Amino acid sequence: MLYRKIESFIKNWLQNESNKILVIDGARQIGKSYIVRKCGKELFENYIELNFVEDKQGERLFEKVRSIDDFYFTLSTIHGDKMKDKKSTLIFLDEIQEYPQFITLLKFLKQDDKYTYIASGSLLGVTLADTSSIPIGSIEVKRMYQLDFEEFLIANGFSFDAISSLEEKFNARQSLDVAMHERLLDLFKKYLIVGGLPDCVNEFLSSRNVMKIRQIQDDIIRFYGEDASKYDKERKLKIKRIYDMLPSTMQGVNKRIIIKDIEGIKGKRFANYVDEFDYLISSGIALDVKAISNPVFPLCQSEDKNLLKLYMNDVGLLSNILFKTNTKPILEDIRSINLGALYETAVAGQLKTLGHKLFYYDNRKNGEVDFLIDDYGKLSVLPVEVKSGRDYSIHSALNHFLSNKSYPVSEGFVLSNEREIKSVQKITYLPIYFVMFLKQSFDDSSMLI
Repeated sequence: MLYRKIESFIKNWLQNESNKILVIDGARQIGKSYIVRKCGKELFENYIELNFVEDKQGERLFEKVRSIDDFYFTLSTIHGDKMKDKKSTLIFLDEIQEYPQFITLLKFLKQDDKYTYIASGSLLGVTLADTSSIPIGSIEVKRMYQLDFEEFLIANGFSFDAISSLEEKFNARQSLDVAMHERLLDLFKKYLIVGGLPDCVNEFLSSRNVMKIRQIQDDIIRFYGEDASKYDKERKLKIKRIYDMLPSTMQGVNKRIIIKDIEGIKGKRFANYVDEFDYLISSGIALDVKAISNPVFPLCQSEDKNLLKLYMNDVGLLSNILFKTNTKPILEDIRSINLGALYETAVAGQLKTLGHKLFYYDNRKNGEVDFLIDDYGKLSVLPVEVKSGRDYSIHSALNHFLSNKSYPVSEGFVLSNEREIKSVQKITYLPIYFVMFLKQSFDDSSMLI
């Protein structure tokens, strides 16, 4: 049974009787249904689960439901014995995007307040964009991701006390001893292979069989590439083409999709593929990192909406595509193999799970810095450079970035395989596994009004 940090959030929400319905959004296969089901069965005497994908493929009982009275009647034909009261009854509407009218109906179910509700959706961002009557004020959308590295450590036997001790070391900028460093680095490299999709992590824990893990990942990659059911055939092909381009793009110098390569047509611009990019991002199967050429705080004020990088949502999927079942390049640090794409993908996924909006520095003269995030505690911009090889101290773009006195920046991080934590002028060198502690920071005094 895998520990998921979002579990405490869901339980608190359900127990505090919010005036909104919680909707868990995220890509398929990341464990949304499992964690909601676990919370629901633990907290409520009467747990009702409706999977609208299964209903749509089967009896279609809820397909034409448009009112709360119709919903109650239809629900009572299959779960009437469990429909008691709000305090004891939780109704879970899973894969709600299959019947978009239910997104609007949530408002009226909440107003009626007869039962407790929670919902989830795998393509919710896409569906909400096309929903004419979004129940603003009645729902709270929470994005869920795959297991991050901290959850992966817990799955592999690390206690909560051990994690807290590691965080204390990070906050104090204290290096770990050699033995603990090697253990964490080994698990980080295995995380690059396994990723954070629950089925893959469970297979790793039970069998350690790379071939079985890769088979699961193959199915998910194929599923992600083909699952664009909302669109016509032509647009589906474009979405799949962009998705299929991600691994080779990540191995490139600029790590950006070349627009003319999508269909091999010159003259095409980003604007011609806005819907396709939005689908990949909104569905959760790709992580967006937007370009910044002249940073200000907060970063959203200076983003370039037409320049972005896309990372695969799970590093295990990328390592599968790049290396298949050969894990030696990852585990043994073969010098001739560039692992930069894997390391950056893992960092991008971790930062997203910590709630950061991701940006990167793009300057023709000074080069690129891998990630920029907002530091709300210091009201500044925090640059993060990721290094997978031994040249971790070479980072000219980061140096130029930090030396520009007009930029709102006071420090920068370099993440690598090196054990020792050290600071050189404005740069702090950190072991790659400490990315799990780059949380959003706030000054307590700034929260007083």
